[in-house]
Amino acid sequence: MTSTLPAVTASQVPAQNTAAPEPPTDRPEAPRRLRSSRPDLLLCGLMLTAILVVQGWNIAAYPTFSDDEGTYLAQAWAVQQGEGLAHYTYWYDHPPLGWIQLALLTWIPSALDPGSLTVGTMRAVMLLVSAVSAVLVLVLARRLALPRWAAALAMALFGLSPLSVVLQREIFLDNLAVMWTLLAFALAASPSRHLWHHFGAGLAAATAVLTKETMLVVLPALFLTMWRHSHRDTRKFALTGAVTACALVGFSYPLFALLKGELLPGSGHVSLWDGIVYQMTRPGSGFILDPGSGSHGVLESWLYYDRVLPLGGLAGALLLLLIWRWSVTARALAGPALAVAVLAALALRPDGYLPAMYIIQALPFLALVLAGGTASVAHAVLRRRRSATEKRSVAAGRYALAAVLALAAGAYVVPRWYDGDRTAVTADANAPYRAASAWLGSNVEHPEDTRVLVDDALWLDLVHAGYQPGLGAIWFYKADLDPAVTKTMPHGWRDLDYVVASPTVRRDARDLPNVRAAIQHSTPVAVFGTGEDRIEIRRVQPATAGGTR
Repeated sequence: MTSTLPAVTASQVPAQNTAAPEPPTDRPEAPRRLRSSRPDLLLCGLMLTAILVVQGWNIAAYPTFSDDEGTYLAQAWAVQQGEGLAHYTYWYDHPPLGWIQLALLTWIPSALDPGSLTVGTMRAVMLLVSAVSAVLVLVLARRLALPRWAAALAMALFGLSPLSVVLQREIFLDNLAVMWTLLAFALAASPSRHLWHHFGAGLAAATAVLTKETMLVVLPALFLTMWRHSHRDTRKFALTGAVTACALVGFSYPLFALLKGELLPGSGHVSLWDGIVYQMTRPGSGFILDPGSGSHGVLESWLYYDRVLPLGGLAGALLLLLIWRWSVTARALAGPALAVAVLAALALRPDGYLPAMYIIQALPFLALVLAGGTASVAHAVLRRRRSATEKRSVAAGRYALAAVLALAAGAYVVPRWYDGDRTAVTADANAPYRAASAWLGSNVEHPEDTRVLVDDALWLDLVHAGYQPGLGAIWFYKADLDPAVTKTMPHGWRDLDYVVASPTVRRDARDLPNVRAAIQHSTPVAVFGTGEDRIEIRRVQPATAGGTR
């Protein structure tokens, strides 16, 4: 039998409510959805326009092409061509989902114009990734209850810092992984707190890890955010669903290797285990605070572009962790603050390996905690509880102090950001690469019969110019490290015609005998650029070669 409650008229409502009060909570009030808030949408549109203009202007000319960019794009090309997961033997250096996404992003432009699939041209697709990531930073900031101005500050820090402009332009897997990580955090902090949001957060987190495996270290911060923003009655189901979804998708990678018979080492094939061992045992770059270490050089390169976001973000994370017990904002930002702390701790390993793109995965969290720390300080200055009379007497002074602090911060930041961003939109660091590509496309009579050692930043340029992939245009590492390539070079360096000695090739040649010998037994026929950044096209000396070409 179903019972119903009798209707109650307004006159029957008691004058005082004697029901037990709701238990107190420190969870900040969730803001309105971004899509239904006109001020948020307007602010997002203005900020996004500024970010896309600054990041997109001169994107093909600055910064200098890197070999990693060429490698990921060449692997995407191999996926598009149905040649497998890489343009050479895939050896489980990274999960392949990252460049599979690049293959999808570049599929339409490369189908319309195959010759456009080069590093300089395809950097444009990173604008889409940057746009999505920047919007997700704003969404996450609002869902973590930052005021509108602080959310805009986080978006500006993430998208307009000279460090961000330089690194987010480049075709790095880290940028794709950050986009998926931000989506996972935004779903985890959803004010609706639906179970499917947390399930989706687990799927997005797994996608981020399979895009760039280093995002694995951020997962504890994601689950902390999910714990804080889930409903206590469904929290166990939410976390269980998220962890299960993340694990099931993540295990697809070792399952793929197992089905191919490449999970464990064996004769005549690569293995996932060997790839993991290489990543875990690769030579370290030294302690980041040791002035003579490679890691310190990487740190200096970050601070060269911007000191505000890295150092200010660390300070913001420290502040939020210190005031965690007393500040609702600090508790709301516990996940991003934990992410900054974990990433900083890993960077401080005495013998760890620190690549230049490592900071990409920290950029959104540094921006969020710096904006959150600024909001906490502003709240302390402007909103401290006082009597009404005292408030009136000190209000003008407090707003004046806030204005002075804001102007001082702007006076410090704006000139430095202006110089860095002006360089990004005006400098041309890739003229030598374009000139070398043009020379190899017009001055070699029979490119289909010519063998050239080249870094991956130019590999696709040569393929489009008619050189045979893998046999004519040879990624220089493979001339020493890939048996599938070395067996086509029975006479070693003597089977080569040219070496394109870019800075990357000259730097790494000391550890590659065939490449080093090819440079030593060749003469430059064209040089583009000057100094350490020059690119030399070197002809292997016929009198010394003596091998069969």
